[in-house]
Amino acid sequence: MNADVSEWICLNDRGVCSVGYLAEVSGLSNEELDELIETGIIVPVDDQARPQSFHLRYVVTANIARRLRDDFELDRHGVALALAMMRRIDELQAELNAVRARLDQPASNQAG
Repeated sequence: MNADVSEWICLNDRGVCSVGYLAEVSGLSNEELDELIETGIIVPVDDQARPQSFHLRYVVTANIARRLRDDFELDRHGVALALAMMRRIDELQAELNAVRARLDQPASNQAG
């Protein structure tokens, strides 16, 4: 499989894209993306700016949303709920890892 380098994008917080681009690369409808924006799953760079722009990392989120929709036959509300629960699980896992890291430190490092 050959990949055209001109189509590569860096999915980070520096690059931005439009909601139209998110719809194009993910296969989600504008209504489905609007639901994800309204619920805070996908957050615009500047909430007041028109047209809105989004960090490129949300391409991954939009693609996960499309896969959830297709694989589990979820409506747009179900997709938003599933993504919110996945995000919360990630947050809890990060907290758990931080607590484990603190507990694994030698006793001499914990005092202070």
